[in-house]
Amino acid sequence: MSLFQYWNLGRFPKEFFINREEIMQLSKIGSYATYHRCLRALDAWTYIKYLPSHNPYKGSRVKMLIFDTTPEQVVNKHDTSSVQALVSNTNINKQIVNNNKTKLPKNEMEVISFFKNKKWPTNEAKKFFNHYQAIGWKIGGKIKIEDWQASANNWILKANEFETVSAVSQNKDNLRTSKNKDYGQPL
Repeated sequence: MSLFQYWNLGRFPKEFFINREEIMQLSKIGSYATYHRCLRALDAWTYIKYLPSHNPYKGSRVKMLIFDTTPEQVVNKHDTSSVQALVSNTNINKQIVNNNKTKLPKNEMEVISFFKNKKWPTNEAKKFFNHYQAIGWKIGGKIKIEDWQASANNWILKANEFETVSAVSQNKDNLRTSKNKDYGQPL
């Protein structure tokens, strides 16, 4: 199917050049051996005519079987050249990714200024920077942080929650009990 797609992009020429990496990616083949075995098998079954190139800078040539009852290829109305195209056109329709996100802070001072703008102490900014610097700016040790400012905002929200929880538990000493216990009161 990937060869057919490649052939279709070229408007069905009689012969076209293929790029090994692009064909492997389109067909989801991860091994060079599997790629070459599949192409040789298609050639042996006469679905295609595979003319390998041993030059790494020049792609291999492929001639596809014409799926028609007439002797000539009707679909190809445009005259194509037999010269290999230098620019690949398989990824023309990809969406352009917006890279306006801030990646990682340049230094600790950038984090401190961000926390000061949010009216948070410098000590909390240093904790945030040291924590994520130590774990390689990853979330859960696996996912790379895309926007450190969003992570810093989450850090501030979690710190607020942590302060309210710790304030409640410090008002009452949970470890000390008295001999006179009231079992009618909920825990």
